[in-house]
Amino acid sequence: MSSIVLPSAPVAAPASPVMKGLAAGVVAAVLWGLYLALSRAGVVGGLAAVDIAVIRYGVAGLVTLPFVVTRGLPLARRIGWWRAGVLATLAGPPFVLAGVGGYAFAPLAHGALIQPAAVTIGSIALAAWLLRDRPTRERLAGVAVILGGLAVVAGPGLFAGGAMTPVGDAMFLAAGLMWAGFSILGKRWGADPVEATVLVCVLSGAVLVPVVAVTAGFGRILALPVPDLAAQVVVQGVLSGVVAVLAFTSAVKWLGASRAAVFPAMVPVTAMLIGIPVAGEWPTTLQLTGLALVVAGLALAVGLVRLLR
Repeated sequence: MSSIVLPSAPVAAPASPVMKGLAAGVVAAVLWGLYLALSRAGVVGGLAAVDIAVIRYGVAGLVTLPFVVTRGLPLARRIGWWRAGVLATLAGPPFVLAGVGGYAFAPLAHGALIQPAAVTIGSIALAAWLLRDRPTRERLAGVAVILGGLAVVAGPGLFAGGAMTPVGDAMFLAAGLMWAGFSILGKRWGADPVEATVLVCVLSGAVLVPVVAVTAGFGRILALPVPDLAAQVVVQGVLSGVVAVLAFTSAVKWLGASRAAVFPAMVPVTAMLIGIPVAGEWPTTLQLTGLALVVAGLALAVGLVRLLR
């Protein structure tokens, strides 16, 4: 009697590195948009930039501490403590203090344009120099479209400001270049996404929290209403401090540092979209046009258009 051969179950094709990197980058951009929206709410509610940094790295350090207890800091052992300290500094408290603190001197629109533009341009330049990752014409064209879209999103706010505006602009520029340095050096030194995230969270929390406890204290944080404090803890400490950093470093791993550099440029757009249900703020027609430009430029810069074609 002949045997019956059953058809084998179809096996799903594994996602390509480009698609996985695209998904990880979008997740990071969405979470950073939420972080930006909550940072605004926190500053309006009486928090200072250092308070937001404490919530972010204090909570993130506690969340990632079990990894350190079980495995230590393998990345620090592999690349050396000096390099580990550099990565923790570039993506740690100085980054948040500059990026959030700049809003005390410059309008929101300036930060929405300067910081992501600095990340994108700085990352592409550093990748070309340190990683020999030369940008293609398609990628450069996509970045140009993204920067144009950001300028449209920021709109008239780009022309607002006062005597101290250059100070805030310099802080936004510094924050963007710090994140660019973190992503490129992490790639150059072979940083695993999980290990890099744990390293930044634990070292930043271990240094920042005791210093603030002795100097400024936690009075402003503890004065927040419980629902507001819980939202800050979840968004700043868990989603932005851990999940978003892990997602972005994964995007760098799968896409390359130069292509992944375009995702921070989506943060103002995601923050604008998040503001619709959170604050009831609907974007104008001009801002929606800028949003469309950013998305189109992103698809072009990461090679999605070529992949689909």
